[in-house]
Amino acid sequence: MTKDKDASEPAGVGSDEAEPDGDEDSIPFDDDGPEFTSVDATENRLDDLIDEVESSLGIEGPFASLLPGFAPREEQSHLAVAVARALAGGRVLVGEAGTGTGKTFAYLVPALLSGQRVIISTGTRHLQDQLFRIDLPLVRKALGGAVSTSLLKGRSNYLCKHRLGRAMGHPVLNDAASRKHLAIINEWAGRTKHGDISEVAAVPEDSPVWSFITSSEEFCAQHEFDELDDCFVHSARKRAQEADIVVVNHHLLCADLALKEEGFGEILPSANSFVIDEAHQLPDIAAQFFGRKLSSRQLLDLSRDSVTEQLIEAPDAKDLRDIAQMLETSVRHFRLGFPVEPMRDAWLTVRESDVLQRELERLGDTIDALVAALADNASRGKGIEGCHKRALIQQLTLRRFVEDEASVGTGGGGSDREDFGAASHDDYVYWFETYQTGFMLNMTPLSVAGPFGRAMESMAASWIFTSATLAVGGDFSHFRRQLGLHDGDELQVDSPFDYRRNALLYLPINLPEPQAGNYTEQLIQTILPVITASAGRAFLLFTSYRALHQAERLLRDRLPYPLLVQGQMPRGELIEAFRSYGNAVLLGTASFWEGVDVRGDALSCVIIDKLPFGSPGDPVMSARIDQMKRTGGNPFYEYQIPQAAITLKQGVGRLIRDVTDRGVLVIGDPRVRSRGYGEVFINSLPPMPITRDVAEVEQFFAAEPVVLPVDSPVESPVESPVKSPVESLD
Repeated sequence: MTKDKDASEPAGVGSDEAEPDGDEDSIPFDDDGPEFTSVDATENRLDDLIDEVESSLGIEGPFASLLPGFAPREEQSHLAVAVARALAGGRVLVGEAGTGTGKTFAYLVPALLSGQRVIISTGTRHLQDQLFRIDLPLVRKALGGAVSTSLLKGRSNYLCKHRLGRAMGHPVLNDAASRKHLAIINEWAGRTKHGDISEVAAVPEDSPVWSFITSSEEFCAQHEFDELDDCFVHSARKRAQEADIVVVNHHLLCADLALKEEGFGEILPSANSFVIDEAHQLPDIAAQFFGRKLSSRQLLDLSRDSVTEQLIEAPDAKDLRDIAQMLETSVRHFRLGFPVEPMRDAWLTVRESDVLQRELERLGDTIDALVAALADNASRGKGIEGCHKRALIQQLTLRRFVEDEASVGTGGGGSDREDFGAASHDDYVYWFETYQTGFMLNMTPLSVAGPFGRAMESMAASWIFTSATLAVGGDFSHFRRQLGLHDGDELQVDSPFDYRRNALLYLPINLPEPQAGNYTEQLIQTILPVITASAGRAFLLFTSYRALHQAERLLRDRLPYPLLVQGQMPRGELIEAFRSYGNAVLLGTASFWEGVDVRGDALSCVIIDKLPFGSPGDPVMSARIDQMKRTGGNPFYEYQIPQAAITLKQGVGRLIRDVTDRGVLVIGDPRVRSRGYGEVFINSLPPMPITRDVAEVEQFFAAEPVVLPVDSPVESPVESPVKSPVESLD
């Protein structure tokens, strides 16, 4: 995640709301909101806006006097002007801003000066919190004016007073820890203004109590709109309806777009413009919301809620209670139909299993019976009625996995949201994931370009997509293709950090091919001198958990530095421990490739084991590859390489986080040199010197950096004799 160096206001400035999270349902707004300036600005207004933006970020602007050490950045100004043009002209902008550009201010300044209602969507909780609590109040202070702001969170982050009342006597929460947590929450509930559960630091995030007392779509569906005066979710959305600037996350944004695509209402207020930060994450998140899923947890929640509502609203309907309890048994048996070990694979690989088919049929019959029983009693109370609506949706989702391909979407006559009749079976990949005791059935669209593009076209608004990693070798076509962005402007601004002076790329020689059985062992042997030269202070980023754990075993007794491993403690605590030690070595995968910001001397070396190609065994990737082949495309160059290059850029971005940072990047994968496509990866990285000699790495850490001439030759990624130990990389 890119963080602005000039975003340095102490925490707690502005509103005390917390970050959004999770998916959402639709709650109607009770008014149309205030009027805002039209995006159909005159040319004079555009010129005025650009002048205001440039002067605000200039040497004599308000930030220069407000922030000690502030210095104008040409790259930031270029991006801010491009954002201003897009906002004023109702256009689409795809803009990549290298680390250190200050992209957050580059879109906040024109957004606040535009006079429009702007929805800003971010990809991570940390960035949301920084944006709303620190960056946004600071920009408001600098620019002045009366721009109102709001942070809209996911429903599961709000307390529901009604559910809390029920949970206080719930038999499942009768253990000592749960009773203690409930007492703490109940005391807090009497004084909170916003119902933000992050205010309750004394109750752990993983406490089972939270799932019983936070707002839920199912419970809210049982209440009329005029009964929601004391609902924290309703209050938060009302504040968002009245605000000029609304900060959300990609999950909330995509949930809203999916509802609008299906014609089932909306979550977010209308807006003149949308700014999508960390936009590289958007295609994968959008796929979750334009698809469907059915989990064991959803089914078990339905079973338990049906029993609870039956006891309250229809105590004589024992048959309903019996069927609801049967559903829990059917869910447990269905999990037993899969292999014992947790796995993730295409549905077609298991659907012919006799055992699974038998349990699938049993599960389907039980859901059908529960739907009928709930329908018979739905008139007896809102709780049972709400359970019936949920059961219908889960029943129809399961049918997509039960029916033959030829009959999928051909019956039922329901709405698109209920039976997905408008969607072709070929538009989705059907896959499953199993856990120790649970499962998830997934329908993921092969592409979100169609629905996302239609959602954009349905709204007369500007769209700004920005991230530090959108282009592949200067080309935005991969990102555009994923979201169906056919028109609009593009801008790529490089990082202002001096990578030529402060960074070095080390490509080791004589390592085996990545698929070799001894690859990780040889890599660890090769990088030990690098870790010694850097005196620890290193991230080792892996493309698989297997390689990570193997590296941990190989390094455990061989390092004189603290060794931290993903999974030892929560991610935030692990990063804090890394900073505190000052000479630690951290092993991570997946989430550690992005969103980690360690500035200064504590992190001076990033080692990447392999080029981060997606697993060919991943069912979604495999299906997308097959589809591209069927349509005459080249999935390796059009999909797999661009995806891997963007992920690599994220990992590399952990190294240099500030203007004074120095460090060495190590890419162990020999394919960077030995394959022609290695050039795509090399050209996607910031320009920095390159070496294949570990002695040059040792010299880098031991001495001040040497300034290389700008016209130094660029190393070819294809294997060639080493003529010089240090070469320039453009």
